[in-house]
Amino acid sequence: MSTVLITGASRGIGAQCAIAFAKAGYDVALNYRRNAEMASALAKEIQSFGVRAIAVQADVADSTQVKRMFEDVRAELGAINVLVNNAGISHVGLLTDMTDDEWRRLIDTDLSGTFYCCREALFDMIRAHSGVIVNIASMWGEVGASCEAAYSAAKAGVIGLTKALAKEVGPSGVRVNAVSPGVVMTDMMADFSEKDVAALKDDTPLMRLGSPEDIADAVLFLASEKARFITGQVLSVNGGMVI
Repeated sequence: MSTVLITGASRGIGAQCAIAFAKAGYDVALNYRRNAEMASALAKEIQSFGVRAIAVQADVADSTQVKRMFEDVRAELGAINVLVNNAGISHVGLLTDMTDDEWRRLIDTDLSGTFYCCREALFDMIRAHSGVIVNIASMWGEVGASCEAAYSAAKAGVIGLTKALAKEVGPSGVRVNAVSPGVVMTDMMADFSEKDVAALKDDTPLMRLGSPEDIADAVLFLASEKARFITGQVLSVNGGMVI
C-alpha cells in the first residue's frame, strides 16, 4: 500500500486531497501547524475508508520540524511514496505596506517549506527509484496579482522549483508536477462579499468558482499511473480565468 504525506491538510484543499487519496487506497499522513482537533478528526474520518491515517504537527517553514515530521511519518506508515506540498499562507495589501517579517513568513512557508519537504521526501524516493511530488502553486504564480506581490512571487518560485526539480530527479524515476488553482471556495474566501464572489464568477469563463474537490481530483490524477509520462508540468485548474 502506498503512503501520501499532505501538508496543510487540516482543512480546505489539503483536507479534500487527503479524502481523495484515502478513497484511492492510500495511507495518509495529514500535516497541520495549529489545528490539531480538525486534523485528528479528519484522520479518524479517513480511517473509515479502510486505510491508515495519522495527523502530524509541523510548521513547514522550519526545516528542523519538517525533518522530524518525515521521521514520524516513516515510523508510523513507512516510506512516503507521494508528497503533496499544499501548506501555504497569503497576504493581501500593497507591497510598500508589507513588513520584513510578513514577507519572510510568507516566503518561508510557501516557498522554503516546499523546498524543505521536497528535500526530505527525495531521500526515500531516489533510493526507491520511484515517487511523485505534487506542488500546489497558484494562477497568480503564473501571471501575478496586484496587491498579492509576495504571494505571487512565492508561487512563481514553486513553479520554477517544480520544473527544475523534475529535470533533476527524472532520471531517478521521480516525477514532479504542480497544480495551479484559480479562485477556490475555501474558508480563505470568508472575507469576500457576495458581490466580490459574483464578480469573480463573471471573470471566469466557466461561470463558477473552483471547489476543493476540483483541485484534489487534479492532484490525484498527477500522482496516479495515468500520469506516468507527465513531469515538470503545471496543470492550471482555474475555470479559464487565466489562459
